[in-house]
Amino acid sequence: MGLLRCLVLCALVACFGARSPPQQTFKDSPFLLSRGCNDSDVLSIARFALQDINRDLKDGYVLSLNRVNDVSEHRQDHLGSLFYLTLDVLETNCHVLSKKNWEDCEERSFFQSVYGQCKAMFLVNKPRRVLYLAAYNCSLRPVSRREIQSKCPDCPSPRPANLSDPSILEAVTESLAKYNAESTSKQYSLVKVTRASSQWVYGPAYFVEYLIKESPCTESKASSCSLQPSDSEPVGLCKGSLGRRDSEKFVSVTCDFFESQVQAPGDETSTANKGSEKLPEVKEAKHKNTAPSTPSSETVPRGSVQYLPDLDDEKAEDSKGKSAPEAFPLQLDLTANSQGDTLDVSFLFMGPEEKKLVVLPFPHKEEHSAECPGPARDARPLVLPP
Repeated sequence: MGLLRCLVLCALVACFGARSPPQQTFKDSPFLLSRGCNDSDVLSIARFALQDINRDLKDGYVLSLNRVNDVSEHRQDHLGSLFYLTLDVLETNCHVLSKKNWEDCEERSFFQSVYGQCKAMFLVNKPRRVLYLAAYNCSLRPVSRREIQSKCPDCPSPRPANLSDPSILEAVTESLAKYNAESTSKQYSLVKVTRASSQWVYGPAYFVEYLIKESPCTESKASSCSLQPSDSEPVGLCKGSLGRRDSEKFVSVTCDFFESQVQAPGDETSTANKGSEKLPEVKEAKHKNTAPSTPSSETVPRGSVQYLPDLDDEKAEDSKGKSAPEAFPLQLDLTANSQGDTLDVSFLFMGPEEKKLVVLPFPHKEEHSAECPGPARDARPLVLPP
């Protein structure tokens, strides 16, 4: 009898060893877990996710976290947890090309505020030190001009950020010329206007923000070529103003240069090319003992930012027999399969085995936890998505 039991056990071991490695199946995937929007680890994950969103952007301004609106967690064995995040965000004064952390940037004055939401899928595996932004989408709107004017009728009003407006063109030209005249070395030319507004003080006043690049011009020719194109990349963001009172004209300008362009005293060579000496950063994946020489296309998150008009303007356009527009029509579904689909994340982990992450449809808002949304850093209804 003992011999028979031994033979049976040996047969079971042999059969188990002959099996192929277990595959992850949808039916074994756990349900989404609701998490509190003010949990300390959720807030840390939200900060990392927003940092990677900002790092991925090539245009616009750095977004800051106002609050976690909703969060769900999908735990997946040895791969870690995939978090489904809905974040309420605010635009800051820092341009994304500055590469500044959002926590180091100032938020805009309330009458200049741009607010919105981002949805993100973010993978966390603490033992393997993996933080990976798999996908994101953001929608942003300026604050309601009607509400701003009711609260602050004398505050600056936004204007189209382009050079077709002669007043905006003049403000850019005059302020950039002032900066170039005061520069002791290089000259700079315009890349594009990023924001513009106007206000009546003692007379008309115009405020502009614009990207600049190094110009091949000399100081003596600065006024004639400040608006001419060059092949160099944007190196900084300038904020200028032009005001008038009777026959007097008042011009001011400040320029903040991006970190990669900061030069040591006496160094006249651009540092833009010096960054090539460093290994490219795989910004969405941080894992132990790896230093890839080039980021794989698989590491690039799939995402975009949509800029929407003032909600009051959109409501006015849709008032003729149409339904009211959605404040933030935001979708982030990598799959329509209720059981989920797989996403290959093998590049995040060491070893030859394939790693398949299960991705589910993004949870609906009505499914959120009773502990969500979390408390807002700026709780004014003016900048909180409905």
